[in-house]
Amino acid sequence: MLQALSPLDGRYAAQVGELRAFFSEEALIRARVEVELRYLLALLDFLGKKAPATPRLTAAQGKRIMGIIDDFSTTDAEDVKAREAETRHDVKAVEYHLRARLMRGGAGIKPALEFIHFGLTSEDVNNLAYGILVHRALAAVIRPALTGLGKDLEKLARAGDRLRLLSLTHGQPATPTTLGKEMRVFQARLDRQLAQLKAFRMQGKLGGATGGLSAHKAAYPGVRWEAFRDRFVKGLGLIPLQETTQINPHDDIAELSHLLSRVNAILLDLSQDVWLYISRGVFRLRLVKGEVGSSTMPHKVNPIDFENAEGNLGLSTALLSHFAGKLPVSRLQRDLSDSTVQRSLGVAFGYHLLAIKSLRRGLAKLRPDQARIRAELQAHPEVHAEAIQTILRKNGVAGAYESLKNLTRGRQVTLEDLRRFTERLSLPESEKLRIIEILSIS
Repeated sequence: MLQALSPLDGRYAAQVGELRAFFSEEALIRARVEVELRYLLALLDFLGKKAPATPRLTAAQGKRIMGIIDDFSTTDAEDVKAREAETRHDVKAVEYHLRARLMRGGAGIKPALEFIHFGLTSEDVNNLAYGILVHRALAAVIRPALTGLGKDLEKLARAGDRLRLLSLTHGQPATPTTLGKEMRVFQARLDRQLAQLKAFRMQGKLGGATGGLSAHKAAYPGVRWEAFRDRFVKGLGLIPLQETTQINPHDDIAELSHLLSRVNAILLDLSQDVWLYISRGVFRLRLVKGEVGSSTMPHKVNPIDFENAEGNLGLSTALLSHFAGKLPVSRLQRDLSDSTVQRSLGVAFGYHLLAIKSLRRGLAKLRPDQARIRAELQAHPEVHAEAIQTILRKNGVAGAYESLKNLTRGRQVTLEDLRRFTERLSLPESEKLRIIEILSIS
């Protein structure tokens, strides 16, 4: 790992390792194998009802073919890569690997060999493989991680529900809020994006060299290939595309990239706000035995988890932005520039996951400093001016806003100044007591 080019495979390998099952080279090869074999079985079953001469497979043979997916190993992936070194084509290498595997499957399977990759172009296999891998990565890793982060925020919000907090608008003291409410803002924003992420579905293209199922129709005219395509793609959990060029136009990856970029923006906002709360002393960081905050300043306890999250969110968003802008654009019926870009999908997911884990680790260290929070709010009694002038307006007091402006704007006032101001007001006693009550909460 010390020689790894990417920190995701070096320094951070242990933190993002769960994504390798979906975005490693071996995972992509295995997904291609899965698509090819599921397609083979679906095709033979479909044609068996349309063309009597089509090879038939027994249930046992079908099970044996599906076993290739279940038993697919690193050794199998290495065989595919060896074939790719000769063919200089990654998907054709998968086809040749499967032919060799099925040749060992018995005489009954051999007639089916010519139906491997029948009528397909490599992009049919690739886009479907990426589609199922993205779905599985979202379901197994990304959504659970974000859900866990949401629960962390909920827990922190509950702990801060009764903690009145000095808010800052434009960096200046403003109407009090609560620490719990401020954390719930992020929780609510994240929940909204999570709901969209749960509903998100990748699309699937299966249409041959230029998207019109022309090879299929040439071999078997009069067959409703569109129905077969739609049923097969849906069976993979993807949304079938009806009109395409040679490639999936990647609008789905663009949509997902925009969605994850919004999540990243919310988490970046959270990271920076918590960093500022720590700087103000609103939060203290739990000490971790053995940790060092500075190589020269022994007293330092730094918010490094939130800083790491901020940096990794930026890297993730930079890649996601490139995916969203680049992948939906292809010259005429296709060019190959999308292929190399898609290989970095896992990198964007990796930095995204790394940021989530940094945030969760950081949030677990936070402890609200109630005394500091209370002292900070008490030092700025002028922030109650909004509440007081609104009560005055309610009671028809002319110039309420201006009176409070003259008393508080740009001035250092005390709670006693505000109480004396209140006592001089021509208000019902109950309203005066309401204002005094507001001031006393501080």
